[in-house]
Amino acid sequence: MEPVRPGSTPITLTLADEEATHRFAADLATTLDPGDVVMLSGDLGAGKTTLARALIRHLADDPELDVPSPTFTLVQSYEMARFTLMHADFYRLQSEDDLAELGLAEIPSDAVVLIEWPDRAPGLVAEDRLEIELRLRPDDGPDVRVAHVVGHGRLAGRVERILHLRRFLEKAGVADARRERLAGDASARSYERVALADRTILLMNAPRRPDGPPIRYGRSYSAIAHLAEDVRAFVAVADALRTLGFSAPEVYAADLAEGFVLVEDLGDEKVVAGDPPAPIEERYRTAVDLLVALHGHMLLPAELPVTPQLTYRLPDYDLDAFLIEIELLLDWYLPRLAAVPSTPARSAFLSFWRDALKPVLAQPSTWVLRDFHSPNLIWLPERSGIARVGVIDFQDAVMGPAAYDLASLLQDARVTVPEELEIELLGRYAKARRANEPAFDVGQFARIYATVAAQRATKILGIFARLEKRDGKPQYLRHMPRVMTYLQRALAHPSLAPLKAWYGAYVPPPPGGAR
Repeated sequence: MEPVRPGSTPITLTLADEEATHRFAADLATTLDPGDVVMLSGDLGAGKTTLARALIRHLADDPELDVPSPTFTLVQSYEMARFTLMHADFYRLQSEDDLAELGLAEIPSDAVVLIEWPDRAPGLVAEDRLEIELRLRPDDGPDVRVAHVVGHGRLAGRVERILHLRRFLEKAGVADARRERLAGDASARSYERVALADRTILLMNAPRRPDGPPIRYGRSYSAIAHLAEDVRAFVAVADALRTLGFSAPEVYAADLAEGFVLVEDLGDEKVVAGDPPAPIEERYRTAVDLLVALHGHMLLPAELPVTPQLTYRLPDYDLDAFLIEIELLLDWYLPRLAAVPSTPARSAFLSFWRDALKPVLAQPSTWVLRDFHSPNLIWLPERSGIARVGVIDFQDAVMGPAAYDLASLLQDARVTVPEELEIELLGRYAKARRANEPAFDVGQFARIYATVAAQRATKILGIFARLEKRDGKPQYLRHMPRVMTYLQRALAHPSLAPLKAWYGAYVPPPPGGAR
């Protein structure tokens, strides 16, 4: 390997046996992002292929996955949930000219590339890379290896993160536990199931979110939209929900600075079933009842404790946040369909939305969990009442209108909720609120519900288009027709007539039509 350059961070780890190698592979997996390059060096028999195989199986969440050595084929490709992984072995490489035939003369920008024997192709060395050199230490045992790890460029900090994770798990007493990677969502967070002697718990790995470039008022999109940049919000909201008796996961340990959290494992049982998934009506009714109970708490505080010395304040879901979200339609969805509106049309769009949002912003504020929909609801049959609905993924919670989370549930972007079921459950919610609060205005609530449902559908169309174009995640496009159907339902409310006309004039349906 070439000399360590300034800025890189070397560490040395002792891997006592194959289990230790597997744990190191799990640590590596938590650090990898699309476009990363990992170079494995070491003598024959040092364990390069063993480490590569363990890493690939962990990323694939398949301990039995066939991972042949690419010594003869030179390159094996694997489709993972977040990226393509290309496993290369250059031991038999005759010349760097052979790389062109393999498609590796230039490393794909959106793939993770794992290279054994990288010294056989020095011209392929990437500026941003992770170098791992493995050495046997036979004096300490036949299976003992030492791993020297060096990060270069933007991967330099990843090495330190591996150390932070190891120290966190050691302090929590679970460093030697087996870890199983779980399917992730559209975010940069990742999750692993940690097997203890009597139960499992979850490891959430949520590195601090880069704030991004300023786009307005000197602030980034995430700052304007009030997206949480670290795990303080998750810890605060989880504890607050549990204090009120709701089934949020218990937090066992947290490294707030690095974004590692160990939490209760609520399991995998969902509120939907089938393929494609459809609502289990009893469970959706219970989820609606949960929202009735949550919104029945008057004057929920915006300031929440994180630790005895630290608090977190839930931001207000203000006009700027609502508008920056709906502008995703203008900036991502419409350009994808070659339907960019003129400047006057764009101005009219924002003006109509400002008017529509005035009654929304006038509503009393409550906790808005913001992603209260089927992927984030866990069914807990051993519990009773509303406690049977476990709630996860609420780190972007804000103070805003109660109707928002109900719209998230009843217009689920990933699950088709039939219109008759939506109407039934909307009525169930309104009837219960009215019974508990005689002054509850059902008509006004229906207007607010339609407005935030339309706002949310607009935002999601833009987000899904952005995920495909910017992040290389086309799988979300299949949900667009469903979201468009929800949008049309919401825009049918008479109070949204100006917006309905605008959408009719400027927003074409997604390919495939509404469904």
